[in-house]
Amino acid sequence: MYNEQEIKEDSKWSSSDLSDYVKKEGYNLWIDVTSAASTPYSELERLQQSFCLDEEAIKAVENGSKKPQARMLKEHIFTIFLNLGYRNIRDLDTNAIYFFLGRGWLITIHGKETDLVDMGKKAFLKKNRRILESSVDALFYSLLSAIVEKYEQLLTAVELKVLELEKQSQYRPTKKTLQMLDLLSKQAIILRRHFWHARNTINFLNYAEKDNEDVKYLKMVYDEVTQLIDMIESYRDTINSTREVFAGSISLRMSDSMRILTVFSVVLLPLSFVTGIFSMSGFNLENVSYIPGGFAVVASVLVAIAAVSLFIFWKMGWIFAREGHSVVDILDADEKRKS
Repeated sequence: MYNEQEIKEDSKWSSSDLSDYVKKEGYNLWIDVTSAASTPYSELERLQQSFCLDEEAIKAVENGSKKPQARMLKEHIFTIFLNLGYRNIRDLDTNAIYFFLGRGWLITIHGKETDLVDMGKKAFLKKNRRILESSVDALFYSLLSAIVEKYEQLLTAVELKVLELEKQSQYRPTKKTLQMLDLLSKQAIILRRHFWHARNTINFLNYAEKDNEDVKYLKMVYDEVTQLIDMIESYRDTINSTREVFAGSISLRMSDSMRILTVFSVVLLPLSFVTGIFSMSGFNLENVSYIPGGFAVVASVLVAIAAVSLFIFWKMGWIFAREGHSVVDILDADEKRKS
């Protein structure tokens, strides 16, 4: 519990002490319950009785519902928000956080994977007087903002992976690179869906609490989620453009392979043709010292054909290109020849 003058933290509270906490006036009360799945039913029932919590909302907590939503109930507001995190780029963990917001009190229920108390402490340190002097609604909005900030960290991880795959697609395109691009595209779609649900939930709270003085904090959270949605859309465009870079790199490699085959074909096929016409059957292997008179002519023709072919390819920049000879230089040379 806290007010504008002090903050009291009790990590060993029990359900039997709830009546004492509720009776204290001049304080905002925040009750954080960890490990919703293993929380005894008696604890939830005690909370329900002390704060008149909605029965359907308690059932949603017991069932571990992960559908983001906000409900305006008679005595309080019930909200489900998701805390997202990556174990690795393939697996996205979704952990539900349940908020019960009433007049002067806030109850949060979540799993061990989420350290909501630490988020709350950081909120007190960052905004200090504003949260302490405001109603408990400001703390609720601040916790939502802290969760949304973690969403941005997810996008940073996706962005770094996209940049890495963009370099691989350009210089070392492989089948694994294409598979990772497909995986990132799917993850972007999943994140966008979660962000849409989060924005819809915040938008509902924004309209429901429009008469509240502290709703300005909630509007800031709404703007942050909207920016995240815009960012994930831009990342999807980047992934699609990276696919195009991948296809271009593969096409360029195939072009290089065909160029090498063309060089060998152009050089060797004329040589095979000439040697076929001037058959070498007259060459006596038992008397190597004797060389037929026509052999010198044939050899000269073969060497000339090979030299002319290699010279042409060298001038085109296909072979024997000097170190640092860039594709731009080759294109400039082509333009000069055309002009």
